[in-house]
Amino acid sequence: MDDKASVAQTTNTRMHFKVISFILEAGIKLHLESVPMATACLIYHRFFKKCTSNAYDPYLIASAAIYLAAKVCEQQIRLRDIINVCHRILHKEKPALEVDSKYWELRESVVKCELFILRVLKFQIAFELPHKYLLHYMKSVRDYLDPDTWRDIPISSTAWAFLRDSYHSDLCLRIPPQQLAVTVLYFALQCHGVTIPFNNTAKRQWWQVFCEDIKEESMQETIEELIDMYDMEMRV
Repeated sequence: MDDKASVAQTTNTRMHFKVISFILEAGIKLHLESVPMATACLIYHRFFKKCTSNAYDPYLIASAAIYLAAKVCEQQIRLRDIINVCHRILHKEKPALEVDSKYWELRESVVKCELFILRVLKFQIAFELPHKYLLHYMKSVRDYLDPDTWRDIPISSTAWAFLRDSYHSDLCLRIPPQQLAVTVLYFALQCHGVTIPFNNTAKRQWWQVFCEDIKEESMQETIEELIDMYDMEMRV
């Protein structure tokens, strides 16, 4: 990759990072649940895997992705609320959006964009997410650990935070959901210095019980990407 292509890739990566932060902020303000929020991020990433980022307004795509994800996950969110929240995040210095011609233009743009995203993704918008796997893996790990350890150390909240933050990059497209779930739990345990009892003497490592085909080297590579992503957050 030449220098010009490398600069362009870095610029795109930073842009997508900022837009995913926008999706997550909007999702929190709209009280969007974790699964629809992750689905919105996946829709966004999948769209820009098929389309060039300089051809479309990424924030319009993101707003439509939120609207579409809420529908797919059957969480009722009014389009008007999505438009108002997204507009407010992007234009903090401006007054709240009135129901006028500007509002109806934005509404029409989001609706048309939703249909365009569906066509680009060939209506394949049902995704398998890591959330259910992470929940199952954490319940199993909790049973192995001392109750005081699980209660006093925020392993669960740390793992969920790593999973949420992983959507800032395209890890969710490249890493199978089971492997991503195991990796963020592995990283959370590593961060807090918690080891699984008898893991060193077991025939298989604890993560191989959950996901047979995962290797520790691949988890470390994913963790390095997460760390690089946190470094990028300081620079964006």
